[in-house]
Amino acid sequence: MDAFVYLPLLVPVLAAMAARPLAARLEPRLATWLLTATTVALAAFSTAALALLAASALARVPALAAVGEYSQPALRRGDPVPVLAGVAAALLLTAVAVAVAVVIRARARGLAESYRRAALMAPGQSVATGPGQAAEAVVVVPGRAIEAYALPGSPGRIVVSGRLLDELDAPGQAALFAHERAHLAGRHHLFTTVAHLAAAANPLLLPVARAVDYTVERWADERAASVTGDRRLVAATIGRVALLAPARPRRMRAASLAITGTRPRSGPRSGPGTRAVSLAWAGPVPRRVAALLAPPPRRQLTLLAVAALLVLIAGGSAAEAARDLHALVEFAQAAR
Repeated sequence: MDAFVYLPLLVPVLAAMAARPLAARLEPRLATWLLTATTVALAAFSTAALALLAASALARVPALAAVGEYSQPALRRGDPVPVLAGVAAALLLTAVAVAVAVVIRARARGLAESYRRAALMAPGQSVATGPGQAAEAVVVVPGRAIEAYALPGSPGRIVVSGRLLDELDAPGQAALFAHERAHLAGRHHLFTTVAHLAAAANPLLLPVARAVDYTVERWADERAASVTGDRRLVAATIGRVALLAPARPRRMRAASLAITGTRPRSGPRSGPGTRAVSLAWAGPVPRRVAALLAPPPRRQLTLLAVAALLVLIAGGSAAEAARDLHALVEFAQAAR
């Protein structure tokens, strides 16, 4: 194998650098799909590269050379990859498997808890969710907290605190409910789950996964703007809720599970391993407000081409490395 095997391990660095511009300039729905797919593809290709490096080192074990009936000296001479690189790749591959298993377990438990809580919740009252729309049943929780979130389930629930309803006028409530309803309709928790699962396989992709967290919020913002017909109203509502909501400790946010619509443990309503992705604190508020005050985003073909090129480079490099390893083994078998 040649240097192509290392490219799938380096391309995620470029993807991480490009994630924020893509999230800011692309239409949010398109950006969410693109960034999620890119994260999954690059994680798969980098994992394949690690597997190829590990296989290259493993192939130099004398016992395997005897079983595979190939010449170990010929394989060693023809493979420029150092044995230490292959051993390091095998260790990283083991760490990746453990990290992915941990994330899958945590996400599965969080999603199961979300569905359980949604099934137990009964709508507390009917609230008008938009101009000309029928009143919609939502779960209204008492207390002084400022919270509004979409709880995935069957059916999903929109949960809002009574205090927040009191603070917002009818148009503001319409914008809030349209935003949270968009989370449920778009199944945004699945995008964030998949993206963070891929980032567990390659931590270099974590900025891309965080960009997906942002784009699903922008997707919901744009949907709310479309439903209400007023981008400034949605921007003002986001700002209003952000000012009302207390700042959350960074440590708590980092330790929480990113499933849209569940809430961190702060009382009897909360379950283990869940957190809130709400209108107030789920993304960089100033960036979202600025985006809503600007014209709706357009498709950027250049940015799409850049993202596609990164994926093609990583995928092509992994395929070329696999072909090289196969050819090298065949050469070593012929030299036996």
